[in-house]
Amino acid sequence: MTSFRFRTNVTTQSLSMSLNRRQVIGGAVGLAAAASIAGTLGARRTLAQDSDKLEKIRIDYAYYNPSSLVLRRNGWLEEDLAADGITVEWTLSAGSNKANEYLRSDVVDFGSTAGSAALLAKANGSPIQTVYIFSQPEWTALVVGKDSEITSPEQVKGKKVAATKGTDPYFFLLQTLHSIGLSESDIELVNLQHADGKTALERGDVDAWAGLDPHMAQTELEQGSKLIYRNIDFNSYGFLNARQKFLESYGPYAQRVLVQYERARQAILADPVTAAQILSEEASLFLEVAKKELNERTNLKIDVVPGDVQRAVLEKIIPIFDDEGQLTPGADAHKSLEELFNIEYVTAVEAAAATPAP
Repeated sequence: MTSFRFRTNVTTQSLSMSLNRRQVIGGAVGLAAAASIAGTLGARRTLAQDSDKLEKIRIDYAYYNPSSLVLRRNGWLEEDLAADGITVEWTLSAGSNKANEYLRSDVVDFGSTAGSAALLAKANGSPIQTVYIFSQPEWTALVVGKDSEITSPEQVKGKKVAATKGTDPYFFLLQTLHSIGLSESDIELVNLQHADGKTALERGDVDAWAGLDPHMAQTELEQGSKLIYRNIDFNSYGFLNARQKFLESYGPYAQRVLVQYERARQAILADPVTAAQILSEEASLFLEVAKKELNERTNLKIDVVPGDVQRAVLEKIIPIFDDEGQLTPGADAHKSLEELFNIEYVTAVEAAAATPAP
């Protein structure tokens, strides 16, 4: 099998594209912007070298985060950090719960989660901050088997429903139940990791599943499973989170990670065909499944700076945290939401991209 990478001209174009906090990014700002980024980062590199020596950056990748797959496949972060003698260690996150576990246990410095999962982790004491929005997905829905007679959320009352606790599909399920006057206590929740939930649905071990792409697209296309309830407003955004200790100790390197993340996102927008091939290979999916996830249910034409849009989505989920007993004693989700976003590094990338080189 051919191993797909992005062509050099695509990556050059993508690096020279300006972040825009107010509207969809539509084009490159020219080579001057790329030179400005390089100059700014060169100055910050000197500052970093004066601090404790950083030997390795640990970052996750996830099948629900296409930019992470493209970044890992092309080795752009490794190339950028090589001159400083810094290596990159990649860890696969099978879900937001795993990414949060890795962040909390100091396994990774950057982890990919849904916004709901990031806020819950922060409220329950995990010292993280969101530094970048990697997507606006419709990555979850309520799914039943192809022969199921269930056609609406109301019909899952008293049924076995699989979901992964601490992830967006789980909170999607809770929001769906609450919207029809039900709660988790009205179903038999089966807590399974996403891929295992898909398997349980296909085997008939559960009646429904709060799915996650690409597993959801896979069972839909390959097994005829049915999405009986979709609501993009019950999906929270894709959050790239960092350990606060890393940001405090090695902040300039966070900016460099985000430059390469933005390079990957722009490369996907410029060449979605290659991106779908990479997702297909990395997740061992048929190409049509990868295309469905990437082209139909993942919006990358977004403002990547965390802000009011994501805050509004999360404010609607906080009452469910309270009602369903998700918070530890003394946790204050509203206060944690106010402290969750750290836009320093992504706005620095934005400023560098918009500043012409001398």
